[in-house]
Formats: sequence, C-alpha cells, structure tokens
Amino acid sequence: MCSPEYTSNQIMSDAKTVAIVGAGPVGSLAALYFANEGWNVRLYDLRTDPRVERTPGSTASTGKSINLALSHRGIEGLKGASTKLAGMITNNVVPVYGRMIHDKKGRQESQAYDVHGQHINAVDRGWLNWTLLDEAVERPNVELKFGHRLLQCDFDARMVKFITKDGEVEVNVDLVVGADGAHSTVRNQLMRVARQRVDFEQRYIDTLWCEISIPPHVTEDGKEEYPLDPNHLHIWPRKTFMLMSLANIGDDKSFTGTLFMPQINFDDITYPQDVLDFFRTYFPDVIPLIGEEYLVKQFFNNPKGSLVSIKCTPYHYLDRCVLIGDAAHAMVPFYGQGMNCGFEDVQQLFVHMKANNDVSSALENYTLARRQDLFAISDLAMANYVEMRSSVTSKMYLARKHTEEFLYKHFPGLGIRTLYNMVSFSSLPYHIALQRSIRQGKLFRGACLGIGLGIMGVAAYGVLRFKKVWHGWLWSS
Repeated sequence: MCSPEYTSNQIMSDAKTVAIVGAGPVGSLAALYFANEGWNVRLYDLRTDPRVERTPGSTASTGKSINLALSHRGIEGLKGASTKLAGMITNNVVPVYGRMIHDKKGRQESQAYDVHGQHINAVDRGWLNWTLLDEAVERPNVELKFGHRLLQCDFDARMVKFITKDGEVEVNVDLVVGADGAHSTVRNQLMRVARQRVDFEQRYIDTLWCEISIPPHVTEDGKEEYPLDPNHLHIWPRKTFMLMSLANIGDDKSFTGTLFMPQINFDDITYPQDVLDFFRTYFPDVIPLIGEEYLVKQFFNNPKGSLVSIKCTPYHYLDRCVLIGDAAHAMVPFYGQGMNCGFEDVQQLFVHMKANNDVSSALENYTLARRQDLFAISDLAMANYVEMRSSVTSKMYLARKHTEEFLYKHFPGLGIRTLYNMVSFSSLPYHIALQRSIRQGKLFRGACLGIGLGIMGVAAYGVLRFKKVWHGWLWSS
C-alpha cells in the first residue's frame, strides 16, 4: 500500500459528499482524487468486492479480457492521485515496445512503437483494480459500497437510490459521478432530466471478439517460459479480421489472445474440424502454441462479445452530476486508450475543479474542454481497427511510418511524429493529434505525388532525348 499524499487541510469544499457509481479502475481513481481534495467519498458498485478472491487473471465478475494497455496518459492520471502509487503500478507491468506482425507462413516482423524506445505497458485488469481499491480504502474519507445496484438519481433533490440484498437504500449526496461503464445507469438517468438535452450516439460494429489464451511453453526441464516475445503486441492481420495477443504478468508465462472477426465468420465455424481448418489456413503458427484440443475448447466455450462505440454530450448536469470513462465515451479497444482516456478524464476534471470557484462552472468547463478530444479518440479507435487488421502490412503505411519516424528522430524541431506516438506517448489533446496527423498525411501524399511526377518528368525527358539521339544517328548513317 502507498501512503496517502494528502493532508486534512486539503479541502476544496465544506466536506461535501460525492457518490461515485462504478468501482472499476476509473471510478476507483476518481475516488482517490476526490478523497485527496477533502470530499466524503462513497464508491458504489453492483458487483461483490472483486478483491475477495484474488486470483491473477480472474475476470468472472467483469466478463472482460484480462490485459489492459497502460500508456502515458494513464500514468499521468495515476500520478495525479499519488506518485508512489503510479510508481508501484508501473513496476508491475510488462513493457511492450512494438507490434510483432505474423504472416500466414509464420514469419514475424517487429514494428517498434517509437524510435526512442518508448513503450506501452501490459497490466493485469484485476490486479490494477484491486490495487486502486486497496489504496482508496486507506483513505479515512472513503467508503466502499459493493452489492449496490443503482435504481434512480433525483439530481434536483440530490438523492440517489440503490437496491441491495437487504432492500432499497436512499442516499443524499452533493454530486453523482457516473463511472459505471458503457451501459451506464447514471447516463440513462441524466438523459431523463427534462432540462438536460443529451445528444447520444451508439454504434455496434459488425465484429465480435473471443478470448483465446496461449499457455506457457514448458521446457524439457519443466520450466515455464513465454511462448512468444513478451515485449511485443502480437498481431496476426488478415484484412477483415485479426488475432492479437499480449503477455500476462507475473509467474504466469501465458498470453491472452483475442480473435476479432465479423459475426458471419464466427457463424460459419460450427464443428471442431472447422476451427482447426480455419486456424490452419489463417493462423498456422498458433496451433502448436495452444494445442488442437485446447484451441477447440476455447473457441466454443468462451463467449463471443460485442464491440460498441458510444458518444454523448454534455457530460454534466449543473453541479449535480458528471460522467467519466466509458459512461461518457465507450470506444472499441483498438487504440488501447479506453482506460488511459478514462484516467485522463479524472485528471482533467480536477484541473477544472481546482481552477473554478464553484462546481457547476468546473463541470461545464470540463464538458466544453473534453468534448472534441473524446469524439476524436472514439473515431481514432474505430479507424485503428482497419490499421491493425490490414494497413500494418501495406507498403504505403510503412513508408509513411518510416518517413515520420526518421524526421522525428533526426529533425525533431519539425514537430512531425507518428499519430500513434502523439496519442500514446504524450498528453497532446486527442483532437489536435488527429488534426496534425491529417496535415502530415496531406504533406506525405503531396510529397509522394511530387516525387512521382518528378520521376515521370525525368523519364519523359530521357525518352525524348533518346529519340532525338536515335533519329540523329539514323539520319547520319
């Protein structure tokens, strides 16, 4: 446990009470921020306490994949709550320096994320959540309330109602924070407020995901080793679908893989032999890593999850409610920014809380400042699926990547960086990163066109010159 980095006089309010709904990583981090600022914090969750049975990699209570990608924005968000906590968490990760692309013949190609060696970090979802909850419960002004399902928010009366195994419970609070995920009850309650016009957009993509674990490799002397390079995100891009895998943390030398594929492809696989034929065709190097029997078992027994992207605005109501994390901006997982963006939400929320004299102004400014970024990263995450399953093998994609990396390394003053670098290794607002990438893309295409035209011009001049010399030689003879 890390010692709390706050004192009793760090009070931004007269001991106001905040109800944070959702005790996942983002909600737990928000509890730390509010506690550090002197609020009375009540952290509610529908689930039972996930720390009761601490088994690494256990995800039964969430139904989500084990690994998360922790990068710069997420680490900065953690530091805002406690630098010691951030340091302890970053000491318990697997550094991931780039993508390892697997082709159909089993050949591998490494694509580094950054020319200066910066890396993202694979972290166990369950362990991270437990760690944040442990840290929160150390604060004297934090109460954890598990087994509470939100029924109603009466924002004007400053009242929230929950149902527990013992019946309904009504609680009076000053502020409600919705950190309760993509299918947020707080957001649904906010949309019911007559005076609050909430724009809402929900999009399911025609892709399902299925977790496929890769067990550790056992050597002849019985020692367990990673079956693949643990310092890469492994991707098997196959144009319209892909398999990807990240190393697990700790003594378990396994990998957690995820197959992303259109539903029609899943529907076409109905028998064990279909699974083996499919993997032999598209992922032949994976079969010996998993084993045929275990592969077939996982494919049919593991659930097939859907992927949803959600945008909404505004993210607040007066001084009574604010949305953070997936409740405000659920995104598909292909940029690895969902949690990082949620942690940055919390950090940015408190930038505005500290800069404004009243909560209402702080929440309004938070909505105004955050909207463009959250829309941008949602769009980027959607676009990155195409990049990961297809573009990573494109010569044009690789040419632009290498060009931008060369300029970033040797001419940093130009300010040219890859989009991935700007998103994952800086705090540059998402929408500005997107704008810069679009401009860089135009410059790159323009340069390619200019080079192409130049080559054509030289070639045309050469042909004309050859014809002139050739005709001169003919006439002279």
